Amino acid sequence: MIRVLFTAVAGVLVFTWLHRRLIRLPGLTGRWAVAADVILAALTATTVAAFAVGGPLDPSWARPLGFLGFTWAAVIYYLMLGTLLIAVARLIARGIARLRGKNAGRDVGIRTTAVATAVVVVGSLAAVGYGLVEASSPRIVTETATIKNLPAGFDGAKVALVTDVHAGPARGADFVRQVVDKVNAQNPDLVILGGDLTDGTVAHVGPDLLPLKELRAPLGVYAVSGNHEYYVVDGGSWLDFWETLGIKTLRNQRVELHRGGGVIDLAGVYDKTAPEPQAPDYGKALGDRVADRPVIFVAHQPSQAFEAAKYGADLQLSGHTHDGQMWPNTYIVALEEPVTAGWGNVDGVPIYVTRGTGAWGPPVRVLAPPEITILTLRP
Repeated sequence: MIRVLFTAVAGVLVFTWLHRRLIRLPGLTGRWAVAADVILAALTATTVAAFAVGGPLDPSWARPLGFLGFTWAAVIYYLMLGTLLIAVARLIARGIARLRGKNAGRDVGIRTTAVATAVVVVGSLAAVGYGLVEASSPRIVTETATIKNLPAGFDGAKVALVTDVHAGPARGADFVRQVVDKVNAQNPDLVILGGDLTDGTVAHVGPDLLPLKELRAPLGVYAVSGNHEYYVVDGGSWLDFWETLGIKTLRNQRVELHRGGGVIDLAGVYDKTAPEPQAPDYGKALGDRVADRPVIFVAHQPSQAFEAAKYGADLQLSGHTHDGQMWPNTYIVALEEPVTAGWGNVDGVPIYVTRGTGAWGPPVRVLAPPEITILTLRP
C-alpha cells in the first residue's frame, strides 16, 4: 500500500513538471494544450499502475499495462533530462543577456524554447524506440576466465552467466524461453543464474520462469538471490520455487564440481540487502576451503567482492548494474559499484560483471545491450 501511494504521489509530481515544461513554458494553448495534458495524464497513470504489475496485479492480464507504463517511464526519464538541459540553457542565456545589459525579448525566448522542447520530445521518443529494440534480444558475449591452479579437467569448460532477467511486469515466459534457448545453444558445462530473475510474487510471476526447467548443463544449474527477490516477498520463497525448477540455490554455501578427474569449488551467498536470517555469510561460503583448490564465487552485486577478498576468491561473477541500462546512468552506477560491466579487480579478486539479460522497469536499454555471458575457463 505504501509503495502504491508513493508511486501515485510521484506520478502527480512528474505530471506537474511535464505540464509546466512541455506545455506551459513553450506557450502551448487551446485544444492542443488540452489534448497534450490528457495524453500526459493517461500515460503517467499507466506508469503508476505498472509498478503494481507482478504484485497486486496479475501479469497474465496486466502485462500490457506494465509494458506501456514502464516504456513511458523511460520516455519521462529522457524528457526530464532534456527539459533540465533547456532550463539550464535558459538560465545561462539570461545571465549572459544581463551581463551585456540586453533584453532578448520574451517572444524570441518562447520560440526558442518551443523549438528546443520539440527536439527534446522527438529525441526522447527516438532514444526509447531504439532502446526497446536493443533490449528485446540478449546477445551472446564470450569471455575467457583464467584461474590459478585450474585442474586440467576444467580447461576449456564453459560457464553460462545469466543475471537480471526481471521477468514479470513487462516481459514474461516468452522472453525467458528465448534466454533458455540461447543458453542451451551454447552447450555450456555449467549455468549460473546470478539473481534478480523476477519482479513480483511467486504466485503471479512464478509461471513466467517455467522455461528455466529446460536449462541443460552437465555440471548443473546454480543460482543466488538478488535484491529484487526481496522487494515483494520473502526472497527465500523465490529460492524455494527455483529449486522446483531443477535449479540448485547457493544459500551461503559451497559445493564441489567434478570434471575430468579435477575438482573446483563453486560458492555463493545471498544478496547484500537480504535481511536476517538470509544475510550473506562470506565465511560460511568461502572459509575453511581445501588449500589450492580454485573457487568461483557468485554474488549478485559487484561490491560484495570487498568481503569476498578477505577469503581469497579466485573469481567472482556478478550482475546487478545493468551497466546503467539507459545512458547516461552508467556514470551514476559507477558511484555505487566498483565495476559496472566487464572485467575488473577488487582488492585482488578478479571479477566479471555482466550487463544482465533483461531490464528492470522499462523494457528499454540504451547503449547498454543485454547479454548472456559465456566464460571459457583456462588455467
